Amino acid sequence: MQQVEEAILRGELRPGERLPSERDLVRQFSVSRATVREALRVLQSNGLVRSRAGDPAGAEIVPFSPVTLQKSMTTLARLSELTLTELIQFRMLLDATANLLAAKLRTEEQLAEMDAALKVMRDSVSLGYEEFSRADVAFHDAVARASGNRLLQVCNQVVRSVALTLIAEKIAHALDRTAQMEESIAHHAEVLEAVRAGDGAGAARIARQNLYDYYASYVPEDERVFLRALIDQE
Repeated sequence: MQQVEEAILRGELRPGERLPSERDLVRQFSVSRATVREALRVLQSNGLVRSRAGDPAGAEIVPFSPVTLQKSMTTLARLSELTLTELIQFRMLLDATANLLAAKLRTEEQLAEMDAALKVMRDSVSLGYEEFSRADVAFHDAVARASGNRLLQVCNQVVRSVALTLIAEKIAHALDRTAQMEESIAHHAEVLEAVRAGDGAGAARIARQNLYDYYASYVPEDERVFLRALIDQE
């Protein structure tokens, strides 16, 4: 069934198309039905196909979803193959690049999206962290869309989610959540003004510094040098 996976990855099999039935796959690849079912299970767990029990049609090719990438990165982080420091450093690079491109390429409509997300962030302070966090994500997604790079959007979503998952408990026990949210709003307002002014270098610098300020206390002190390497030059 490796041939099927390769055909999907090459784009020869497109989202919405169907694979042959189990019986036809057994005949085509000269393997047992159990082997075909296990292969389909693996393809489904990898987010490449959707197979329904009892469906007479073959498995359906599904569109790419960042959820699959997120699961893989979360697993790597949980197994200590990826450290929180590495994730934060990568996010500093991603956010800085997204901000730089957004400052150069944003449209007035995209600026309005960022304005709206920032307003919701301000309004959400009194509603609690979950509402605030959704507005925060909306702001970053608006900036990433304005960058014009879909890979940046996907990677940004995934890395942000994995990093926040790893420190969720520590965030939940923060002593002054309201002060934390107010500080975050001020940082996002800085980014927005730099993007509005077309100051790509400034927007990138603000992203790196803000992320360092927010996350540095969550990583081991001896690893902070890897984060400072992205801001010490400034």
